[in-house]
Amino acid sequence: MVGGRGAAVALSSLMLVASSWVGAQAGQADGGGHRDAGGVVCTGPSDSTYDPPLTLAQRATRVHTEARYACAVAPGRVVAATGSLDGVSPTASCNGLTNPRLTEIVRYADGRKSVIVYDSGTTVRAAGAVDVSLSGRVTEGRGKGQSAQRNVLLALPRGLPTECLSTGLQGNSGHAQLEIKP
Repeated sequence: MVGGRGAAVALSSLMLVASSWVGAQAGQADGGGHRDAGGVVCTGPSDSTYDPPLTLAQRATRVHTEARYACAVAPGRVVAATGSLDGVSPTASCNGLTNPRLTEIVRYADGRKSVIVYDSGTTVRAAGAVDVSLSGRVTEGRGKGQSAQRNVLLALPRGLPTECLSTGLQGNSGHAQLEIKP
Protein backbone atom coordinates (compact mmCIF):
# COMPACT_ATOMS: atom_id res chain seq x y z
CA MET A 1 0.00 0.00 0.00
CA VAL A 2 1.32 3.44 -0.87
CA GLY A 3 1.70 5.73 2.13
CA GLY A 4 0.91 9.43 2.22
CA ARG A 5 4.50 10.41 1.43
CA GLY A 6 4.69 7.95 -1.49
CA ALA A 7 1.41 9.25 -2.89
CA ALA A 8 2.66 12.84 -2.61
CA VAL A 9 5.89 11.94 -4.44
CA ALA A 10 3.94 10.12 -7.17
CA LEU A 11 1.51 13.04 -7.59
CA SER A 12 4.37 15.57 -7.71
CA SER A 13 6.14 13.50 -10.34
CA LEU A 14 3.01 13.27 -12.46
CA MET A 15 2.44 17.03 -12.19
CA LEU A 16 6.02 17.64 -13.36
CA VAL A 17 5.55 15.31 -16.34
CA ALA A 18 2.22 16.95 -17.24
CA SER A 19 3.60 20.48 -16.97
CA SER A 20 6.59 19.49 -19.11
CA TRP A 21 4.23 18.03 -21.70
CA VAL A 22 2.16 21.23 -21.80
CA GLY A 23 5.28 23.29 -22.42
CA ALA A 24 6.45 20.93 -25.15
CA GLN A 25 3.05 20.98 -26.87
CA ALA A 26 2.89 24.78 -26.79
CA GLY A 27 6.40 24.97 -28.24
CA GLN A 28 5.67 22.42 -30.97
CA ALA A 29 2.42 24.11 -31.96
CA ASP A 30 4.34 26.93 -33.63
CA GLY A 31 7.26 24.80 -34.84
CA GLY A 32 6.49 25.48 -38.52
CA GLY A 33 5.82 29.19 -38.10
CA HIS A 34 2.04 28.66 -38.04
CA ARG A 35 -0.37 30.44 -35.73
CA ASP A 36 -2.41 28.60 -33.13
CA ALA A 37 -4.95 26.31 -34.80
CA GLY A 38 -7.28 26.40 -31.79
CA GLY A 39 -5.87 23.58 -29.68
CA VAL A 40 -5.81 23.97 -25.91
CA VAL A 41 -3.95 21.93 -23.28
CA CYS A 42 -4.82 22.46 -19.61
CA THR A 43 -3.42 20.82 -16.47
CA GLY A 44 -4.14 21.29 -12.80
CA PRO A 45 -5.60 19.91 -9.58
CA SER A 46 -9.06 18.37 -9.69
CA ASP A 47 -11.43 17.59 -6.78
CA SER A 48 -14.52 15.38 -7.18
CA THR A 49 -17.47 14.65 -4.89
CA TYR A 50 -20.02 11.83 -5.11
CA ASP A 51 -23.66 11.96 -4.01
CA PRO A 52 -24.46 9.48 -2.63
CA PRO A 53 -20.97 8.39 -1.52
CA LEU A 54 -19.45 5.40 -3.32
CA THR A 55 -19.87 2.01 -1.64
CA LEU A 56 -19.47 -1.56 -2.89
CA ALA A 57 -23.08 -1.50 -4.16
CA GLN A 58 -23.61 -0.08 -7.64
CA ARG A 59 -26.12 2.78 -7.87
CA ALA A 60 -26.76 6.00 -9.75
CA THR A 61 -24.44 8.69 -8.39
CA ARG A 62 -24.17 12.42 -9.03
CA VAL A 63 -20.59 13.44 -9.82
CA HIS A 64 -19.38 17.03 -9.31
CA THR A 65 -15.80 18.07 -10.05
CA GLU A 66 -13.96 21.37 -9.67
CA ALA A 67 -10.62 21.90 -11.44
CA ARG A 68 -8.04 24.72 -11.40
CA TYR A 69 -6.13 24.73 -14.67
CA ALA A 70 -3.15 26.40 -16.31
CA CYS A 71 -4.05 26.34 -20.03
CA ALA A 72 -1.75 26.70 -23.03
CA VAL A 73 -4.17 28.45 -25.43
CA ALA A 74 -1.60 29.60 -28.02
CA PRO A 75 2.16 29.21 -28.51
CA GLY A 76 3.81 30.85 -25.51
CA ARG A 77 0.45 31.93 -24.02
CA VAL A 78 -0.79 30.30 -20.81
CA VAL A 79 -3.91 31.49 -18.99
CA ALA A 80 -5.48 30.37 -15.74
CA ALA A 81 -8.89 28.69 -15.93
CA THR A 82 -11.43 26.91 -13.78
CA GLY A 83 -13.43 23.88 -14.78
CA SER A 84 -16.70 22.69 -13.31
CA LEU A 85 -18.05 19.23 -14.27
CA ASP A 86 -21.48 17.88 -13.42
CA GLY A 87 -23.34 14.74 -14.34
CA VAL A 88 -24.65 11.36 -13.24
CA SER A 89 -23.02 7.94 -13.48
CA PRO A 90 -25.82 5.36 -13.88
CA THR A 91 -23.92 2.66 -11.96
CA ALA A 92 -21.17 3.83 -9.65
CA SER A 93 -19.35 2.00 -6.88
CA CYS A 94 -15.96 1.93 -5.18
CA ASN A 95 -14.84 -0.31 -8.04
CA GLY A 96 -15.53 2.31 -10.70
CA LEU A 97 -18.11 4.45 -12.46
CA THR A 98 -19.81 3.56 -15.70
CA ASN A 99 -19.57 6.01 -18.56
CA PRO A 100 -21.06 9.11 -17.00
CA ARG A 101 -22.44 11.81 -19.28
CA LEU A 102 -20.76 14.90 -17.88
CA THR A 103 -20.71 18.53 -18.93
CA GLU A 104 -17.68 20.68 -18.13
CA ILE A 105 -17.67 24.45 -18.29
CA VAL A 106 -14.14 25.85 -18.52
CA ARG A 107 -13.84 29.57 -17.75
CA TYR A 108 -10.57 31.14 -18.86
CA ALA A 109 -9.00 34.18 -17.18
CA ASP A 110 -9.10 36.01 -20.55
CA GLY A 111 -12.94 36.06 -20.37
CA ARG A 112 -13.60 33.18 -22.78
CA LYS A 113 -15.14 29.80 -21.98
CA SER A 114 -15.52 26.30 -23.41
CA VAL A 115 -18.53 24.05 -22.83
CA ILE A 116 -17.58 20.40 -23.21
CA VAL A 117 -19.99 17.45 -23.27
CA TYR A 118 -18.27 14.17 -22.42
CA ASP A 119 -20.25 11.24 -23.80
CA SER A 120 -17.84 8.38 -23.17
CA GLY A 121 -15.29 7.49 -20.58
CA THR A 122 -13.89 4.99 -18.16
CA THR A 123 -13.24 5.20 -14.46
CA VAL A 124 -11.34 2.43 -12.72
CA ARG A 125 -10.36 2.19 -9.06
CA ALA A 126 -7.27 0.12 -8.31
CA ALA A 127 -5.26 -0.02 -5.08
CA GLY A 128 -7.15 2.98 -3.70
CA ALA A 129 -6.40 5.24 -6.68
CA VAL A 130 -8.80 6.30 -9.43
CA ASP A 131 -7.90 6.47 -13.12
CA VAL A 132 -10.40 8.56 -15.11
CA SER A 133 -10.51 9.12 -18.88
CA LEU A 134 -13.31 11.11 -20.57
CA SER A 135 -13.89 11.87 -24.26
CA GLY A 136 -16.28 14.35 -25.78
CA ARG A 137 -16.74 17.46 -27.89
CA VAL A 138 -16.70 21.21 -27.31
CA THR A 139 -20.27 22.41 -27.96
CA GLU A 140 -19.76 26.12 -27.39
CA GLY A 141 -17.03 28.74 -26.94
CA ARG A 142 -13.27 28.31 -27.41
CA GLY A 143 -12.68 25.19 -29.52
CA LYS A 144 -16.32 24.77 -30.58
CA GLY A 145 -16.73 21.60 -32.66
CA GLN A 146 -13.36 20.17 -31.61
CA SER A 147 -12.85 16.92 -29.74
CA ALA A 148 -11.86 16.98 -26.07
CA GLN A 149 -10.06 14.45 -23.89
CA ARG A 150 -9.82 14.76 -20.09
CA ASN A 151 -7.65 12.45 -17.99
CA VAL A 152 -7.08 12.37 -14.26
CA LEU A 153 -3.54 11.08 -13.95
CA LEU A 154 -3.89 10.04 -10.31
CA ALA A 155 -6.83 10.49 -8.00
CA LEU A 156 -6.63 9.58 -4.34
CA PRO A 157 -9.74 9.08 -2.21
CA ARG A 158 -10.42 11.64 0.51
CA GLY A 159 -11.07 8.85 2.99
CA LEU A 160 -9.76 5.41 3.73
CA PRO A 161 -10.53 2.64 1.22
CA THR A 162 -12.28 0.80 4.09
CA GLU A 163 -14.99 3.49 3.95
CA CYS A 164 -16.39 1.54 0.97
CA LEU A 165 -17.61 -0.96 3.57
CA SER A 166 -19.26 1.60 5.83
CA THR A 167 -20.13 5.24 5.09
CA GLY A 168 -18.79 5.27 1.52
CA LEU A 169 -16.17 7.39 -0.28
CA GLN A 170 -17.34 10.97 -0.63
CA GLY A 171 -14.80 12.10 -3.22
CA ASN A 172 -11.26 12.12 -4.53
CA SER A 173 -8.54 14.55 -5.55
CA GLY A 174 -6.00 14.31 -8.32
CA HIS A 175 -4.23 16.02 -11.20
CA ALA A 176 -6.20 16.48 -14.42
CA GLN A 177 -5.16 17.10 -18.00
CA LEU A 178 -7.64 18.48 -20.52
CA GLU A 179 -6.84 18.60 -24.21
CA ILE A 180 -9.01 20.26 -26.84
CA LYS A 181 -7.74 19.01 -30.19
CA PRO A 182 -7.87 21.13 -33.36
